[in-house]
Amino acid sequence: MSRPTAPAAPTGTGARSGHGAPAGTSILHQPTAVWAVAFACVIAFMGIGLVDPILPAIAADLAATPTETEMLFTSYLLVTGIAMFFTSWLSSRIGAKRTLLIGLALIVVFALAAGLSQDVESIIGFRAGWGLGNALFISTALATIVGAAAGGTSSAIILYEAALGLGIAIGPLLGGLLGSISWRGPFFGSATLMAVGFIAIVVLLKTEGPKPTPTRLSAPFRALARPGLGILAAAALFYNIGFFVLLAYTPFALVPLGLGSAVNLGLVFFGWGISLAVTSVWVAPLLTRRMRRSRVLWLVLPLLALDLAVAGVLVANAVGLVLCVIVGGLLLGVLNTVLTESVMEATDLPRSVASSSYSGVRFLGGAIAPPAATLLADQFTSATPFYAAAASVLVALLLIVLGRRHLAQADGAVDELEEAQAIGAGDS
Repeated sequence: MSRPTAPAAPTGTGARSGHGAPAGTSILHQPTAVWAVAFACVIAFMGIGLVDPILPAIAADLAATPTETEMLFTSYLLVTGIAMFFTSWLSSRIGAKRTLLIGLALIVVFALAAGLSQDVESIIGFRAGWGLGNALFISTALATIVGAAAGGTSSAIILYEAALGLGIAIGPLLGGLLGSISWRGPFFGSATLMAVGFIAIVVLLKTEGPKPTPTRLSAPFRALARPGLGILAAAALFYNIGFFVLLAYTPFALVPLGLGSAVNLGLVFFGWGISLAVTSVWVAPLLTRRMRRSRVLWLVLPLLALDLAVAGVLVANAVGLVLCVIVGGLLLGVLNTVLTESVMEATDLPRSVASSSYSGVRFLGGAIAPPAATLLADQFTSATPFYAAAASVLVALLLIVLGRRHLAQADGAVDELEEAQAIGAGDS
């Protein structure tokens, strides 16, 4: 589907293209197809946090080490990241709807298989299959929402990030509640909800618009050669290390503090996810109306690094560590939205190609973090993973600052000729 980029605001602080809805248009007034995909996104993103509260239970019941258990995240995110590079090639040939449905169907099958597994190695393998389905769905969903939503790119991305935040918030809570019965419960619950999402896409996504031009297999890799997109993708890789240390390692840090039950962990990360959703939807747009996107990143990335460092200092204090998790959620919500907006505006590439390139790189960062965190904790102290995550976030900040001259289009600070070329080309 093709949708032209909105004209850029005048060059200067706060200027950017495609921000906000036109006058009189509410972000909630969207086509039915957008709501169908957004609903399925909520369910898909639940899969990320669903296993979080049951990690200690899986480790105990299946006699697995923390590092082995963290591989549930790594296999999922590694396959997701690699597959992301090829989703635009596939969806441009078989269509967005079919790609979405194949992705959801794979998630249903592999989630059921994980719930029926008898050892941690099998679950790790089935989570990899789950990651393949996740890649097909998530990358295509973002491009579909951006292409079909009313109100411009920013409104579409806010909806997408709201779905992400809501899914990540509900996932741990549902995982904790079902996990209090059995660690298998969250897997079966996720498969059921994904089946509901599958039906929603079949029923509500009636049309996909004009058939897209087939994308070259090399397109997402070539896209990373674009300086703006390459810088943002590299920064997201290091940022995602911080994100997933907070999400995947913290449950093990909370176990010695008496908060290791599935319900307790579910409640902690429900609060984290709600915080993420709130700032994604309300705070990020407020900040980007007042300053350029790159300046928002300059402001919030060091705050996240500080939060992670404080988590390391307070790793033996239950209240302090939980507060750091909640504050981290607030900061991550802003960063997720602003980074995604920046990527969608950084080049005149088709949305699906930009999304595939960026998502592929950033998920690889998430794949590294969980097992690396537990290995660092084993070799040094339980605080070390948080310090390493803080350092990684500072690397992301450094990349954004050093690459600032290549991020003018992401900020909306483009000249009239560049903007006219972007509008003429259109965005898929």
